[in-house]
Order: sequence, then structure tokens, then C-alpha cells
Amino acid sequence: MKNKRFIYKSVAVLLLAGISFGAVSCNNSNLEDVKNTGTFDTENYFKNEEQAFSGLVATYDLLRKYSGGFENTVTFFNAASDDCYSGGGSSTDGAGIQGFANYSINPIIMPASYWRDYYQGIARANLLLERIPNAEMNDQTRKRFVAEAKVLRSLYYFELLRMFGNIPLILKPVQYNDDYYNIPQATPTVVYTQIESDIVASIGDLPMTTTGGEVGRITQGTARAILGKIYLYDKKKTEAAAQFEMVNGTPGGTSQYGYKLVDDYKTLWQIDNKFTSESILEVMSTNKGNSDWSFWGTGKDEGNSICVMVAIRSYGVKDLSPIVNDAPKIFSGWSFNPITESLFSFMQGDPRLNSTIFNAKQLVQDGKITYSPAYKDTGYFLNKYLPRTTDVSTLPGAPELNFRQNYIAIRLADTYLMEAEALNGTGARAQALLDAVRARVGLASVPVSMQAIKDERRRELAGEGHRWFDLVRWGDAPAVLGSRGFVAGKNEILPIPFNELTNTALHQNPGY
Repeated sequence: MKNKRFIYKSVAVLLLAGISFGAVSCNNSNLEDVKNTGTFDTENYFKNEEQAFSGLVATYDLLRKYSGGFENTVTFFNAASDDCYSGGGSSTDGAGIQGFANYSINPIIMPASYWRDYYQGIARANLLLERIPNAEMNDQTRKRFVAEAKVLRSLYYFELLRMFGNIPLILKPVQYNDDYYNIPQATPTVVYTQIESDIVASIGDLPMTTTGGEVGRITQGTARAILGKIYLYDKKKTEAAAQFEMVNGTPGGTSQYGYKLVDDYKTLWQIDNKFTSESILEVMSTNKGNSDWSFWGTGKDEGNSICVMVAIRSYGVKDLSPIVNDAPKIFSGWSFNPITESLFSFMQGDPRLNSTIFNAKQLVQDGKITYSPAYKDTGYFLNKYLPRTTDVSTLPGAPELNFRQNYIAIRLADTYLMEAEALNGTGARAQALLDAVRARVGLASVPVSMQAIKDERRRELAGEGHRWFDLVRWGDAPAVLGSRGFVAGKNEILPIPFNELTNTALHQNPGY
């Protein structure tokens, strides 16, 4: 195909009925003649349960946007918060992440993948939802597949809403003869109404829990947690609290869905400790995909890229023989997301400090390690995803790209604190929810309030990609991030990537 306009439009390309379930990448060097070798004839697919399931798995694949590739959402949004700096090799190491960190982000350097990848997931869901009614399979399984696809589509739309605010709402595959250049943006209210109603309608067709090979698939508890979070951002606190209460159960106990806070906080970050009782929505990472540079970030890679990105540059442990050097052996990486002095100071005296922050500065002063300070170096690094040398894959593929630590997108301590927030930080239940999170790490009760909840979220969830969104949701971003360049009325949402706008009906977000 030789139409550059067609290739540039991610929404158009990704939502066509002939979409590939493999990754297809286009760049400026090959726009003149692109062969869509990844597509298949969807008219003759989705005929049975096996084929429908493959389409469902492909829809799940886009969850990897949280932790996969250089443009994963966790390191990107960490960089713009008050808990981390951008880091990396220099001020030009990743124009998008650097621009977001200092709020010079604009439509040209805004990475298109944050728009494109979620619309790819939406396109896969739309295609599955259109074709699955005619597939040969039992109705109960069909209903479950439909429910999972709708919840995933709703989650992907929610992420787009949080990032861009004004987005097209597309609920069916776009055909080649549709006027896809003139798809309008829907108001956030319309999108919220759609995705909330889709999840509500889906919950009853999902299982209460999963076991064995189905662990990680969406359950009723997962759907309610996602719905509660959506309600919270949609300023429907009563509805949010109701959903979270069903997910959370009795604070500190085991909920109807089997969720329970793990006893030892630090075990949440052990590389092989996957799908614990605290996990509600978890993104699987593995070294068995043999991820390599040729397809890194395309959606086919399966390692956790956060690990190498936050790892310390040129890290080395000194030989102090005959004294035993007890400094941990860490895989050398790229030093993105160095922890700010602000967070390090804020967490002093908290039992979660060492699990959250690796104090390389102290180890250098003690003569135990060496490393190469990178951009915005503070000497403090994100310990939750810091890879040890024992974590390095021995299978084929680039070691840097094959860390197998999962990313927990939603966990129970998070939903406890979101419910307490939805209760406006008052009352006996909000107090119990806050107390349970603190008691798990041996902290005494403090009077519940919105400020106490905000402080607890910062400490409990540091570095997990939530802080920036929290500040924006609370309206605190201008005050907290103003010194970084955050402008009220503009930076609450991101610019739509430039190439998504050209020759379309889409309008750029205000201020960009």
C-alpha cells in the first residue's frame, strides 16, 4: 500500500477488520511500499472455541503496555511524578520520557505507542466481539469470552481517557470503506458511561476465581476492581466504594474472591512470587519468549522491561577480601527513574523503605560498590524492580529483555486505599482499611483523613506507576509538580501524537 496518510493513522489502521494479531511496525523509512504480511482472513477465522480463544489471548496481550518495551507506562509516568526523575544516559535519552519529566512534552515527541497500542487492544476486542456470536462453542464459554473482551476493552479505553481525555469511541471493527478519517472524539462522559455499563453487564458472566492455567485471567473480582477505579476517576465515589467493598471484604481478612494482603511486604517483589493472594490484575512476564532486540517493544517480547530500565549503570561490587562484601549483585542497566530526594526523605522510618529504595549512595560511601552516575542521579534507585544477577535468563535472547518479574497493575493494598478515598477519608470502614495497610508492615494506626490516605498511597505504592495519576486525580499536581513545569489546565492530560491528527477530524488537546 502506498498511501502514507493511511499508514500514519493508527486508529484507522489498527481498527480495520483485517487487523493482524501479530505485531506490524511501520516507520518513515518504509512508508512507500508496505506489505501487511501479518494479516489473515478474518472472514474465515473465529469459527470455533480454539480460534476465539486465540483472539482473546491476543486481546490480553496489550496488558504488556504496562511493563513491556522502552515505552512502558510505569517508567514513563514514574518519570513525571515527584517520586522519580527521568534518568537514563542523558537529557536526550528518550525524547518522550525526558519531555514528560520536565513538562516540555509536545505532539511531536509524544510517543505514539501510548495512543496506538491501546487502540490495537480495542481493535482486537472489537473484532472478537463481532465474530464470536457465530463461533461453534458452548454458550457459557462464549459469554465468558465476551465478558473478558469487554472488560479489557473498557480498561484500555480507561487508560486512554486518563492519558488523553478526548478520544474516539469505536465499538466495532472499522471497515475499509468506512470514513475512518472523520471519526470524531467522544466526550469523556460518553466514554465513561460506555465502559462502566460494559463492565457492569459483564460481571455475572465471569468466574469468581481462577486456578491452574487460568490464573491471571479476569474474574469478577478483577472486573469490580477495574470498575471501582473507573468510577473513582469519574468522580462517582459512592459507586466506587460499593465495588471496592465487594473486592476488599473485611479489611485485613480474606475477601469473597480470595484476596488477602500478603504477610510480608517485601515478598511482593520477589521475581518468582507470581499471582499472590494480593494480586488482582497482574501482567505476566517470562524469559521463555526469548525476547530479542529485533522485536523488542513490538508486542511480541515477553520480558519485563522496567527491570533493565531502572537497573544501575556499570554497577560493580568491590572485592574486599578477606572481608565478605554483603552488597547485592545487581545486573547493570540504564538508570531510568532514579528516586528523588523528596521520596527518600518522606519514607524515612517507614518499614517499606528498603524494599522500595536501593541506597547506592550509602554503599558507595561504605566502599562496597561502584557505579556510573547517569542523568539526574541521586544515588537512590527503585528496588522493587531492580534485577539481581541471579535473575538473568540463561535462555536464548538478549538477557536485558528477558526478566521474568511480573507487574501487578492492581493489588489489594491499592484497592483498600482507593476505597478509603472513595469514602472521603472518614468513618470506621475507611479507618479499618487504612489500618490494615499499615498493620501489614507493623505500623500503628493513625487517624484516617484524606491526607493520611494520600501519604499512605505514596509510601505503599511508590514506583508502581500510580503516583502521577493520583496527584492529577486529587488536583494536587499543580502544587506538587509546578516546580517541574506542570501547568494547570494543560498537563493533566497528554498531547495527542502529531501523526494521529493530520487530515483527520481529531482536535489537539488544549495548550498543545
